[in-house]
Amino acid sequence: QVQLVESGGGLVQPGGSLRLSCTVSQNIFDFNAAGWYRQAPGEQRELVASINVGDVTDYGDSVKGRFTILRDFAANTVALQMLALKPEDTATYYCFVRILGRFTWGPGTQVTVAS
Repeated sequence: QVQLVESGGGLVQPGGSLRLSCTVSQNIFDFNAAGWYRQAPGEQRELVASINVGDVTDYGDSVKGRFTILRDFAANTVALQMLALKPEDTATYYCFVRILGRFTWGPGTQVTVAS
């Protein structure tokens, strides 16, 4: 069974940057899509960014222009470069891979944006 492990979360000041990384235990060529969701306390999980096998990317409206999703096939990793962070970006960030309609999730990594 595929396993995902996120890293790179932490505390950052508003306007700062972070890079999250997700290591996938299988060849990411095997999956239709990969990416990141996030969930803040009391909120629903929302899409942050995704990339599919055709290299088509999708971003949540609130992160467009600030976040970039990157995929490294050789290392089986999916990264999320986050710039110009805002307090409202504070959440637990979850990596996922998807094959057909089935999602597999990582345990999550906390990102806190505060001064």
